Amino acid sequence: MANSKFSLYIVRCVDGTLYTGIATDVSKRLAEHATSPRGAKYLRGKGPLQVVFSEVVGDRASASQLEYRVKRLSRTQKLALIEGRSALSELASVQVLGEGGA
Repeated sequence: MANSKFSLYIVRCVDGTLYTGIATDVSKRLAEHATSPRGAKYLRGKGPLQVVFSEVVGDRASASQLEYRVKRLSRTQKLALIEGRSALSELASVQVLGEGGA
């Protein structure tokens, strides 16, 4: 598991809200969200769930950093990412306001 490649994914809920997460196997994780107590509490009762974005991002540390950044994006920015008008690689190289030093 230490060398596993993580993916960042965005799920659209039936109510139109977006949920961002990371996993080594997105389809397995989606099944857990839908049917297992291991799924995110936020997603309970919000199915059917649809993966609208998924991209392999590397190790757990990189994936967690990108997940944090994507979760801080506005809905409009997330939709731009989903629609391909924005790239995940842009987030990897740019610091989000409030992060880092001076």
